[in-house]
Amino acid sequence: MYDLHVHSVLSDGELVPAEIARRYAAKGFRAVAITDHADSTNLEHLLRCLSGVAEELEGHGIRVLAGVELTHVPPARIASLAARAKVLGAELVLVHGESIAEPVAEGTNRAAIECGEVDILAHPGLITPEDAELAAENGVLLELSLRRGHCLTNGHVARAAAEAGAELILGSDAHSPNDIPETGEMIKAAMGAGLSRKQSEIIANVNPESLLK
Repeated sequence: MYDLHVHSVLSDGELVPAEIARRYAAKGFRAVAITDHADSTNLEHLLRCLSGVAEELEGHGIRVLAGVELTHVPPARIASLAARAKVLGAELVLVHGESIAEPVAEGTNRAAIECGEVDILAHPGLITPEDAELAAENGVLLELSLRRGHCLTNGHVARAAAEAGAELILGSDAHSPNDIPETGEMIKAAMGAGLSRKQSEIIANVNPESLLK
């Protein structure tokens, strides 16, 4: 199992990266990505902190990836910041999508999907059919979220992705120890969005594995 959307004390999470790695390893996950909230003020700091740590933390028996979640960045700035993140060593770039739980700027989903450096559009809310189709064309994965508030539109996201042929991925958006799911919870979250067990297992295991390759 994989969780490619987790926050540490480097932004608004509660755990240091080492404890995140250990807790996920203990639950049987194969990989975890630390994707702290980022904008132009802290992007370099985050990736500098994580750049040499991931290999060290794999001593816990789990793959650890350094990433960022571009959060409340003006849509016109997303492409340049995402490109900068990759230059600085980000293995994954997420964008905080237009969740109905927060006042995300309109156009954020489209800007993220159009950017060739974005891997995952996190909790994209009431994503439009057009944006879902573009995500399919550009290979951007759409996230089903386990986080309270963001998860309210999982069913909509799953349907939009199915109609457009876009790929889905699961993310806990964990900020605290209590947010770290059991591996079975990831499957249940996908099934709760209306997917079959087989489809849920694909987005929980196959899709993230393909992304990381």
